[in-house]
Amino acid sequence: MIKAVFFDLDDTLVDTSRLAEMARRNAIENMVRHGLPVDFDTAYHELLELINEYGSNFSRHFDYLLRRLDLPNNPKWIAAGVIAYHNTKFAYLKSVRGARRVLLELKKSGYKLGIITDGDPIKQWEKVIRLELDDYFDGVFISDYLGVKKPHPKIFQKALRKMGVEPGEAIMVGDRLYSDIYGAKQVGMKTAWFKYGKYADRELEYLEYADFTVERLEDVLDVVRGLNLEEEERADKEVHAG
Repeated sequence: MIKAVFFDLDDTLVDTSRLAEMARRNAIENMVRHGLPVDFDTAYHELLELINEYGSNFSRHFDYLLRRLDLPNNPKWIAAGVIAYHNTKFAYLKSVRGARRVLLELKKSGYKLGIITDGDPIKQWEKVIRLELDDYFDGVFISDYLGVKKPHPKIFQKALRKMGVEPGEAIMVGDRLYSDIYGAKQVGMKTAWFKYGKYADRELEYLEYADFTVERLEDVLDVVRGLNLEEEERADKEVHAG
């Protein structure tokens, strides 16, 4: 029987990819508006390359951007970028459609709920708290706090132990076939790939590890209920056979 449902955070519960792109574009536009002597396309391209090299959680994107562009470390330009980036995040941060309904229905039905996500703990908690999702969850497991990233089995095993469930009693829902689905399947969890966001057509070589594919988050409810119904029917058959 499924007792616990784990979710990825970015592009599973929180609509992150589109938000990040919008925030980065607004940051560059504001830097140019406040005197950055480079055209938007050049600066934005350099920023994307920088993020690809250093990761999205690097804390000095705008400082390094100026270095890449051979420009002085002007605090005004950096501040303009930081302000526009964070203002965009705060204004447009939103949950994925159907997320609240799914969490509420699962919680009401008695399932344990958890988040397993990669990223910076402060940034990830900020998303959860700003969207007022924290009360739904029995546990939140973040890679940079635990010291292990998906798809490493240890992050899933840590979450399962903390929640007090066996792998076969849990399902992982996520948008990444590699880190979420492949990772969870390796420890024996059920898996549901949420075909959403920028990874909806990527990492398809790992599709075989998805027990289910859903294109609407609400479909997770049917998946979980269906799994438990199958288990109940199987148990009934065993009883009658005995």
